[in-house]
Amino acid sequence: MNKKVYFIILFLFFIVVFSQKNTLNEYAALRNKYENYQDSDARALPHISLYIAKAKKDKNYPKLFQGYKDAVMFSATKERKLMYADSTILAARLSGKDDLISVAHLGKGVVYYYNYKKFQKALDEYMIAYEYSKNSEDEYFKHKILYHLGVVKSYLGYYKDALILFEKCRIFFRSKLNAELHPNEVYNNTKGYYNTLHQMVICNRNLKNYAKADSLIELGLRHTSINDDLSLEHSYFLKCKGISSYQKRNYAQAIKELGQSLPEITRNTDITWEPIIYFYMGKSYLAQNNTKEAIVNLRKMDSIFQNYHFILPELRENYELLIKHYQQQNDDKRQLYYTSQLLKADKILGKDFVYLLPKIHKEYDTRTLQDEKRKLEKANSRGTFINGGLFILASSLAVALTIRYKREKKIRHQYLVLEKKLITTKKIPSKPAVHLDNEEDKRYGLSKNKIEELLHKLQVFENKQKFIQKGLTIYKLAQQFNTNDKYLSYVINEYKGKNFTKYLGELRIEYITQLLFNDKKYLDYKIESLSEECGIASRQNFSSLFYEINGIRPTDFIRKRKAELQANLKSQTNIKSA
Repeated sequence: MNKKVYFIILFLFFIVVFSQKNTLNEYAALRNKYENYQDSDARALPHISLYIAKAKKDKNYPKLFQGYKDAVMFSATKERKLMYADSTILAARLSGKDDLISVAHLGKGVVYYYNYKKFQKALDEYMIAYEYSKNSEDEYFKHKILYHLGVVKSYLGYYKDALILFEKCRIFFRSKLNAELHPNEVYNNTKGYYNTLHQMVICNRNLKNYAKADSLIELGLRHTSINDDLSLEHSYFLKCKGISSYQKRNYAQAIKELGQSLPEITRNTDITWEPIIYFYMGKSYLAQNNTKEAIVNLRKMDSIFQNYHFILPELRENYELLIKHYQQQNDDKRQLYYTSQLLKADKILGKDFVYLLPKIHKEYDTRTLQDEKRKLEKANSRGTFINGGLFILASSLAVALTIRYKREKKIRHQYLVLEKKLITTKKIPSKPAVHLDNEEDKRYGLSKNKIEELLHKLQVFENKQKFIQKGLTIYKLAQQFNTNDKYLSYVINEYKGKNFTKYLGELRIEYITQLLFNDKKYLDYKIESLSEECGIASRQNFSSLFYEINGIRPTDFIRKRKAELQANLKSQTNIKSA
């Protein structure tokens, strides 16, 4: 190679390197304009829009991902955070990098968890993030996902499952505390370790492992008290210590410890634990017969519920105590108000904490509350319009009975339609293979042979009932088929006529419906057990999907099927007797 050619190549190399460096500097310059703003400060968004526009122009999908990720952080409303979280996922998928896809789904889960308090949706996003992180070399990020999974499982009441995840996190974060790492890594792992200990305290307390919970509290307090960066974590352990003191009937100590934990938790607007502190302070004052201070604290818990419309199952008792107090005071107006608040709380708990709600001791169940509310409303009206009220009550009863009759009629009709479908399904032979006219699919360039191969694998998948695997995703199924999720998703959409979620849901519901219809032992299963039997993650998702596909709730189907079998048995007995 002569010198002239050599210098030309060297010159071009420096141009490319300089150009790339210059581009990176441009992105860094754009981020410098907003990265010092506080979280949720919308003033950053105009600068972020420029960053996103440049990334789109350059078709630099990792940078586009970063731009949308920043937009999630600095958006002021939960609606915009969720919108940008979706865009983050799209950009990550365009990049083709599993690590970015995992981070994007984790981010969306965090929005659902912290901003919407939709725990089941958060859990779904965390599970997707976990799937994409399996091949990642970033062990910290993997355990960060496990931690978030554990937190949601804990809030939903799956304390044993959560503890398993937290123990893995504890071991990992603990191993990094004395490692030679960058200061930021040391900070992140230290935070991860003590937040994990805090969550383990919560799980052990709910599982009544009080000795274990207390030892973790003492460990946490001892080490967080000497580190200013862990002031919030120290407050969490103080909060746990206060609850423990209350349970040991050391009420003065409980009030002191809970009071000490409050300022830092309030400063961080932690609406999960602030109301818990007021609740236990209120109960501690009540135990000391200091009713005035008790009611002040119990009412503070209600103020937080009014503002954020979020409540943990444990706090239901807060309203029962307030109702009881104002009942004793003959204060019908406030008794009515807190009865209404408790009904609102029950409505939220019924959606968010399906697993936990039946386990809570309820001094006032929903029906009793509604009865009490009606009585109080009647008392507050001071007896006016009694005849009108009786007429309305009678009319309401008549309407209710009519609605009930129509509902039963509709259920009966849907059951008969479904029964006919189930009987007919037995007689219909399996569907013939799909005929493919084209040698190659034009959209994805899939050959006829490849499509037929995937369709055959789907048929085997259906015949062998592999769709009941728990946690099955399009990504996991594609791996089992030795293909990619885009090809598989396309074939299912094009040749099954539905997306993967609907396809999987219909297979599972049809499977469990056949079991219920043909094997009476399944009629005695609980809904949770039936959902597990067909691979669906939660009771709520199972019930909704069953109704959507079959047009009848699973409880109504089971009730009707049992009644039908009992009637058939009675009829057969009568025939034999005759």
